[in-house]
Amino acid sequence: MSAKKLSVVVTRRLPEPVETRLTELFDVQLNESDTPFSREQLVQAVKTADVLVPTLNDKIDARLLAQAGENLKLIANYGSGVDHIDVQTARQRGILVSNTPGVSSDDTADITMALMMAAMRRVREGSIHMQQGEWSGWSPTAFLGTRLAGKRLGILGMGQVGSAVARRANAFGMQVHYHNRKKVHPDTEAALNATYWESLDQMLARMDVVSIHCPATPSTFHLLNARRIKLMKPSAYVVNTSRGEVVDENALTRALRNKELAGAGLDVFEHGSEANPRLRKLDNVMLLPHMASATLESRLEMGEKVIINIKTFDDGHRPPDQVVPAML
Repeated sequence: MSAKKLSVVVTRRLPEPVETRLTELFDVQLNESDTPFSREQLVQAVKTADVLVPTLNDKIDARLLAQAGENLKLIANYGSGVDHIDVQTARQRGILVSNTPGVSSDDTADITMALMMAAMRRVREGSIHMQQGEWSGWSPTAFLGTRLAGKRLGILGMGQVGSAVARRANAFGMQVHYHNRKKVHPDTEAALNATYWESLDQMLARMDVVSIHCPATPSTFHLLNARRIKLMKPSAYVVNTSRGEVVDENALTRALRNKELAGAGLDVFEHGSEANPRLRKLDNVMLLPHMASATLESRLEMGEKVIINIKTFDDGHRPPDQVVPAML
């Protein structure tokens, strides 16, 4: 262990137990206001810190890394996604990057099913109706949605989250289908009762629900574009708890407005926290503020991984969750 405590800058408030432990172990600068760092604050942080602990709101690009001081040797990201970090440039400058994978898979799968049910059963519309005092009593034809059982669910990306969604969907009696870069292991496929589609286009045309669980990469940008959305059935639903950039949000909005899709449940958006204004006005959409991993358990476990990565690095070893460009 080094004689001098590592200088660590944390860009957002973390759960209190995580901040307490970080303070015990390292020389930590916390963000007491929880206001997102400005560009100037990020520049100051990379110039002075040994370790930066950013979140997905912090753009750690090549221009920022070019201003990093010689002391910055680790970016310990608080979160699993690292598309906001230029990992290649960081590596070229001798800066390691770590993340917190595998922590929130079940929590994200839970929110995925919640969005699916909310969209298909018109939960948002019913809730607004009640809260505005407009409900006058039960009616046989009011708020008619569609059941989950028997529906075909197409999972786009059968990783940890996709697999967790598949297990839950099986319990609801849905038929599970998936498209992935390659087939999962036959034993996994059998356990998930899942059918593989090599052609994404062919799968989309036959699904009742499409749930997106792939990372944001150049190859997945607008993977669900206007052309592919037109392949889907007018009675189909789209659910996205992965990355907003995977979906062409304008094309999705047009399809929903024109009733070319039945509905959508979204926890992520193409332009960060700025959802399309027209999307927000639609009745057939359930929107959430990127809260898929927002459980106390998940956020504490993410913090524990950040601490382990920093502590392992401080002890002279490779962080267990180090990210390298080849992994992206």
